[in-house]
Amino acid sequence: MSRTGLTKWLYFGLHIKRWLALLVVSVAIMGLGLAYLLREVYVTYTFPEWAYWATLQFIPRWARGLLFISGASTLAVFAGWRLNRSLAEAVAPQVRGGDLIDLVYARRTQERGPRIVAIGGGTGLSNLLRGIKRYSSNLTAIVTVADDGGSSGRLRRDLQVIPPGDIRNCIAALADAEPLVTELFQYRFREGDGPAEGVGGHAFGNLFIAAMAGVTGSMEDAIAETSRVLAVRGRIVPSTLEDIVLGARMRDGSTVRGESRIPASGLPPEEVFIEPHDAPAHPAAVRALLEADLIVIGPGSLYTSVLPNLLVPGLGRALKESRAYTILVTNVATQRGETNGFSAADHYTAVRRHLGAERLVDAVLANSNLPATPFPPLWGAEPVHAHGDDDYAGARLVLADLVDEQRRLRHDAEKLASAVMRLYFERDLRIRAEALVP
Repeated sequence: MSRTGLTKWLYFGLHIKRWLALLVVSVAIMGLGLAYLLREVYVTYTFPEWAYWATLQFIPRWARGLLFISGASTLAVFAGWRLNRSLAEAVAPQVRGGDLIDLVYARRTQERGPRIVAIGGGTGLSNLLRGIKRYSSNLTAIVTVADDGGSSGRLRRDLQVIPPGDIRNCIAALADAEPLVTELFQYRFREGDGPAEGVGGHAFGNLFIAAMAGVTGSMEDAIAETSRVLAVRGRIVPSTLEDIVLGARMRDGSTVRGESRIPASGLPPEEVFIEPHDAPAHPAAVRALLEADLIVIGPGSLYTSVLPNLLVPGLGRALKESRAYTILVTNVATQRGETNGFSAADHYTAVRRHLGAERLVDAVLANSNLPATPFPPLWGAEPVHAHGDDDYAGARLVLADLVDEQRRLRHDAEKLASAVMRLYFERDLRIRAEALVP
């Protein structure tokens, strides 16, 4: 993506070079036709003396030919560059630097990208999507519908719709719309804010999706239409359309029901479950998992964002049956009330235990950029360590700098996407190398 625009016009697979070649041939034929006409005029008409100097006849013909060709080439390159910029500014003003070839190059390469499925919820999933959409437009985000707190919980109770919060975050992350539109979609009304009374605490995007569900008649259509309006790259699919409740059995033997109540209890869960336990998986989510080239589990709140998706029986089975390269991305920091003291191996162990699988992923991706000093006590978190001698059940432990330096409790979208795609493409190269070994 860092190559010059002029070089990108010649890349394979853009469906541009053939038309450029045809344009060059047509201009050459036109020039040849003009040359025949000029020669006919030259031999039948006597020009005044100034024409001798104006047409550079005092220069040898081969030199005049080279001069005209170089001049015409310079004008053609300049005109193409200006046309490129003008079209970009008119058609896609959001393109960086106003370069149309950047847009064409990105779209063509993304269309040929691997089929990627991301499983999770919250800010972790949206961070991953924000970075990885640069590499492929064949994206499917599977999001949890167990949220029952905040704006999503209120809309879920009042309008009987699946919670739109995580869906909203994914739409904002994958949108190609103007930044202001995305910012508007994420805008949250303040509590008791004058004219906002009654919608205080709600995110505009949540209200938009809920309203779209009322207009279209279903949440599925609402997601599809909202994605179309905001030019979303990829698909967002709820793990199930069932009204599920997330529950947890805590380490002291008690049981807590409700996604928002689990971390609020202050006791790390021993096990989480969904009710009804046989909630049907969304068919599009199952199909995406079975057809995927790459599956990324996480990041996100382990017990309240990631596992609720995998506990839907159809999705758990599809994940086990999928032949895709699978990566588990562990969080960069522990979460109070959920993963206190967890290491990278503990994250993977919890996922395997809940799905009853001995081995589930090909690689565990963990952060290597640990802080020099402990986190402040008010954060209620500590870095997630990845120890090489822990049990990863045959999965490959991969360490990389994944942390956002400005918000050390979260992943950096670009770093995370780069690490995930590097793992995938390295895996592809290893398979090819092994195939060449006799």
